[in-house]
Amino acid sequence: LLLLVFIVINAAFSGNAKLTTAKKYTAVIDINGIILQGASASADNIIPALKEAFEDKKAKGIILRCNSPGGSPVQSSYIYDEIRRLKALHKDKKVIAVAADLCASGGYFIISAADEIYANKSSLVGSIGVRMKGFGLVELMKKIGVESRELTAGEHKAILDPFSPRKPDEEAFVKKLLATTHKHFIDAVKAGRGDRLKNDPDIFSGLFWTGETAKKLGLIDGFGSDAYVAREIIKAPTMINFSHQKGLLEKLSSKVGTSVKSWLLNLDEASTPTMLY
Repeated sequence: LLLLVFIVINAAFSGNAKLTTAKKYTAVIDINGIILQGASASADNIIPALKEAFEDKKAKGIILRCNSPGGSPVQSSYIYDEIRRLKALHKDKKVIAVAADLCASGGYFIISAADEIYANKSSLVGSIGVRMKGFGLVELMKKIGVESRELTAGEHKAILDPFSPRKPDEEAFVKKLLATTHKHFIDAVKAGRGDRLKNDPDIFSGLFWTGETAKKLGLIDGFGSDAYVAREIIKAPTMINFSHQKGLLEKLSSKVGTSVKSWLLNLDEASTPTMLY
C-alpha cells in the first residue's frame, strides 16, 4: 500500500497535469536557473515543452517565465532558434516573455525571441555580453616549489593553462572568439526586438538594468506579472505549466547529486576555458 501511494505521488509530481475546465488557457514554460546541458534550463528540457505548448489547441498563448542569470551560448541559441521556428509554424499563437527577479545574459537571449517582453520595474534585465574566466597559479607554484609537467601535442593545446604564464597571442585569439560569440548574441537580440531597441551603445556592453530602465532602452515592452499577461494580454487567465518537471523520486535522489554537480561545474569552469552568456 505504501509503495502504491508513493507511485501515485511520484506520478503527480511528474509531467504536466493539464486537467482544467477552461476552454482556453495560457501555457507557461519556465526558464529557471543556469542554462546548461543537463540542467532544468537546457534545450533538451525546454524544447519538448515548447513543442507541446505550441501544438496544444487549447493553449491560446504561451508565457516564457524567465528567472535565469544566463549560461551556455549553445543551449541558449538552440532554445531561441526553436521558439522562432515554432512561431513561424503557429502564427496564431502569441509568445510573451515575463522576466521575474533576473533575466540576464543567456536568459535574455532566449526571451528576445518572444513577441513581447514584460517585467517588474525592479527586475534585472540585460547583460548582453560574453565572458570566459579562469585563474593563474604561476607565482603561487613558485612559492611552494611545485611545477607543472603537462605534456601536449599541438602548439596551443594547453591554451590558457592556469599553471603557465599568460601568452598575449593566445589571449588575443580567445578575445576574437568572444567577440564572434558576442556578435551572435547581438544579432539575435536585434532580430527579436527590431526597431524597439533604442540607439544606445551600452545596450550591448554587458551592463544590466532594472525593468524601469530596460523599458526605456527598448529591452522590454511593459510591466506585469505572468498572471497579468495571461489575463490582460493573452486573454486566457487560466495558466497551465507545460515545463517538464522531475518526478518526486528523481527530485529526492538528485539532491546530493545536484550539489556535487554544481561544485564540479565551478571547479571545471575555473580550470577549463568555457564561454558563458
